[in-house]
Amino acid sequence: MVWDFCGVVGDKGKKILDNPTNIEKAIFYPQGRLNFAQNLLKQRDEHIAITFIGENKIKRQLTYQELYWIVAKIADYFKQWGITKGDRVSGYLPNMPETVAAMLATTSHGAVWTACSPDFGVQGVIDRFSQIEPKVLITVDGYHYNGKTFSCLDRLPEILEHLPSIERVVVVSYLGLEHNYSRWDQLLTTSDATEITFTPVNFNDPLYILYSSGTTGIPKCIVHGVGGTLLKHLSEQQLHCNIKPADRVFYFTTCSWMMWHWLVSALASRAHIVLFDGSPTYPTPTFLWDLSQELQINFFGTSAKYLSTLHKLEINISKTHDLKELRTIGSTGSPLMPETFDYIWKNIKQDVQISSLSGGTDIVSCFVMGNPISPVHRGEIQGPALGMAIDIFNENGKSVKTDPGELVCTKPFPCRPIGFWKDAKNEKYHNAYYAKFPNTWHHGDFCEWTKNHGLIIHGRSDTTLNPGGVRIGTAEIYRQLENIDEIIECLAVGQKWQDDERIILFVIMKKDVELTTDLINKIKQHIRQNTTPRHVPAKIIAMPDLPRTKNNKLTETTVRDIIHGKEIKNKEALLNPDCLVFFTKIAELQTD
Repeated sequence: MVWDFCGVVGDKGKKILDNPTNIEKAIFYPQGRLNFAQNLLKQRDEHIAITFIGENKIKRQLTYQELYWIVAKIADYFKQWGITKGDRVSGYLPNMPETVAAMLATTSHGAVWTACSPDFGVQGVIDRFSQIEPKVLITVDGYHYNGKTFSCLDRLPEILEHLPSIERVVVVSYLGLEHNYSRWDQLLTTSDATEITFTPVNFNDPLYILYSSGTTGIPKCIVHGVGGTLLKHLSEQQLHCNIKPADRVFYFTTCSWMMWHWLVSALASRAHIVLFDGSPTYPTPTFLWDLSQELQINFFGTSAKYLSTLHKLEINISKTHDLKELRTIGSTGSPLMPETFDYIWKNIKQDVQISSLSGGTDIVSCFVMGNPISPVHRGEIQGPALGMAIDIFNENGKSVKTDPGELVCTKPFPCRPIGFWKDAKNEKYHNAYYAKFPNTWHHGDFCEWTKNHGLIIHGRSDTTLNPGGVRIGTAEIYRQLENIDEIIECLAVGQKWQDDERIILFVIMKKDVELTTDLINKIKQHIRQNTTPRHVPAKIIAMPDLPRTKNNKLTETTVRDIIHGKEIKNKEALLNPDCLVFFTKIAELQTD
């Protein structure tokens, strides 16, 4: 049992599961009691807990003892301010130690943590936090990205105007800007607290509120439970990822992405977590590998896009960096292409495990992932995560073993979300995950089993292409573009056309490379030869940029909607909303 194997602090109670045959209403450990922060702060000594590297060349380290003391002082102030079980505390913060400490101080009281990274604009913050009515806002004064600095203080008045629930504002100094709000550093120097009184909560009480991408409307507020999140992260990290005490664990992420929550949970395994704030390619594309060499990272996590970018740039890390301690490279965010597997083994490290992960914000963990005892096959995810009854269904809800279909889970699992915030009858929650197939979690990924009992994910099923009634995952096309050196990035969508659907492929070209007729024909021929004629785009169009979410994921739904004349209402959810203007009134989309 994971609870005992991983040494969870708490009381399981006498019963493991209520309603075991109902995936939507099953309740794990109905009598269980524990505290999340207590489990992450079990270790209290001089071992390193956190190393922080900022893009502005700041480097700091905290021991487990130092982290405990900081959390004790912030938790002491939260107590004075009346923060209790169930209250919400919000962060508008980079991926830095103060963010971890604020989360731990929040959850030590049984309160609920939620966050937006500071690259969110005013409306993006309001859209999220106004729904959950936090009492406290912890914000940074500004941040660094790609060699530039950005102030957050000038946004605060408008944000606070729309968040009447906020009773306290605390500012973490990163840029050293002047302001009249309460100061984080001042809280640390004026509190005498050295001990934390952890509030036990129910296993299924709320821990985190995460948000859907919000690219198709106001973001959904997804509530995750204390015990399920902890148990799932422990099983994934200690068993699937082989993370041990004192291992250096890095994941490139912001505090808005679920991988931040995953990374921070490694403290419960007594690991040494590495936080980075900034652009992964500044000042050089190899900067994260410089850090990996310096800190002797054991687990290096990043996005598939970042690894693909290194591949396109033809950078050979193995010739310039000593990564002798690196055991595992984790990849998520989008499917990892077979060619990128080859690139990693040839140009980063030959004897490294590539652990392709897939799950999401919906479960703040993984449905499918790698493991250290089974073979890794290029282009494949090794298999289901422990405790996840994964299957693939066709449109009729029948299990399929050889054809692509919908990723589903057919039995209860402890990390399923508690529900959506203010969804009293769970109608939105039910419709999001359980309405498509009876008594089954429908995740929304389009995938297939492999002959090696692994999985290939072809993309999101809501963006699956359907020319001539044949379902095609966008990743099937993207895989072929990995072999076209002239293209940096691409995005495929379906366009309704003459009572059917045709595939439109948008591409970003390498600098000083033109998308000529010859190159278009070359791309089409390559796709046709390696897939089917159905996969060949009807149009290939060069673009200066492609829209992406704050987590740097390309958003196919946004492009699909805008080329069909739909209004994009929530541009604040995008990292680069200005690029949408390029997709309006494209003449080529109006012709055969």
